[in-house]
Amino acid sequence: MERMEWSRLLCERRERENVSRRRSTDLRSEFEKDYHRIIGSASFRRLQDKTQVFPLDKSDFIRTRLTHSLEVSSLGKSLGQNIGENILKYRKNTGFTPKMREDIAHILECAGLIHDIGNPPFGHFGEEAIREWFEKHLPDLRFFGEPVADMLGEQMKQDFLHFEGNAQALRLVTRLHYLVDEHGMNLTYALLNTIIKYPVPSTGINTESGDIREKKMGYYLADEETFKRITEATGAGDRRHPLTYILEAADDLAYKTADIEDAFVKGFITYYTLENELAPIEEFYRDAGFRPLEKLRQLYERGKKKCVDSPESYAVKNWIVSAQGFLISCATYGFTSNYDAIMEGTFGRDLFSGTFGEPLMDLLGDLAYRRVFTSRAIYEMELTESAILDFLMDRLVHAVLYYDTKGKMDSTDIRVVSFISDNYKNAYRLQAEGRSEAEKLYLRLLLVTDYVCGMTDSYAKSLYQQMKGII
Repeated sequence: MERMEWSRLLCERRERENVSRRRSTDLRSEFEKDYHRIIGSASFRRLQDKTQVFPLDKSDFIRTRLTHSLEVSSLGKSLGQNIGENILKYRKNTGFTPKMREDIAHILECAGLIHDIGNPPFGHFGEEAIREWFEKHLPDLRFFGEPVADMLGEQMKQDFLHFEGNAQALRLVTRLHYLVDEHGMNLTYALLNTIIKYPVPSTGINTESGDIREKKMGYYLADEETFKRITEATGAGDRRHPLTYILEAADDLAYKTADIEDAFVKGFITYYTLENELAPIEEFYRDAGFRPLEKLRQLYERGKKKCVDSPESYAVKNWIVSAQGFLISCATYGFTSNYDAIMEGTFGRDLFSGTFGEPLMDLLGDLAYRRVFTSRAIYEMELTESAILDFLMDRLVHAVLYYDTKGKMDSTDIRVVSFISDNYKNAYRLQAEGRSEAEKLYLRLLLVTDYVCGMTDSYAKSLYQQMKGII
């Protein structure tokens, strides 16, 4: 395939074009307009009550999906500015302009805000719980006596068995945010392509290939035409958009450093835990210009000299900031040193791979997994979340099976369906028009995941209590 070109990759087109092309006093670029569409949306506001790591946490310090998304937005913009400047300065790409550098920064700022917008309540565990529900129950579902699994096509089934928040994000912003019409937020194609982390369908997942683009699915069968229109307009096709690598680096950088800070504040790790964990990789950083362990100890000593209340807390929190600055430079190098492969669509790794940032990123992820994600406290919370999501999925799937059919719905099912947002039901009706019975059934199951993913943690919990009769 031909090399991707920035003039197409930064495509300003939208699903619904602005018909009035009159002169406007609005001096914002198309990507700056995207920013305002996003922050004014209810879907974005709901992120304030969705889990990052610690569900239903009462602390005002611990991160939510909203604060995480703001951090990713900020880091993405910084990375975009660095990389754009680097392309201008060293790559001598005659087609790359200062305006493109600015556009890249604005697109990544927006992409950071919406990269997690499709995730269900209760963080990544919520995604896992939905996947497991379908694995367990899809084989047993019946529609007018016929097994649902036999009625659905292979890609339809795989969409649910590989349910993915990334694919849901694309669906939400292009379809479910029903404000003006069926085009959702009507965002630019460049931005939409940037949030498609995995440009493959559920039947194209290949975790053995080692290519990062095939790790998960990026879109549902229901949204395949939208995916094709976007990627044709940008020229990316089934390759990763170059800005997706930068968005992913900003996301990884944000959560891996923030998880350590949140874990420290919650008491899962101490200053001495971090000190001990960093010791084995210190030798690797001898010539890196940033020595993680040495920096941590320097900050601890500085905290003591300043007579702060907790030199440990001072050291850990300031170390996070220093580590982020170092990792931004690593990701910048990762992009620019692999520039040709990225623009050709052949680069199959993340931007930290092969840089000085890789061992530190791996260590931070592993530390959070061992000390936080597999801790008894998190497991106990996840058991509660599992009970909530299992119950809601049971009730909702049962309720929608015969919705919009000649089949009889009982009084409970009618009431359960009435809870589902009109936005989601409108999206279902538009897509279901003229479709076969099997396609409509598939879309009704998507209606359930649409509704569940739109729930905040608190709403999911209160709806569960309401349906269970827990007053």
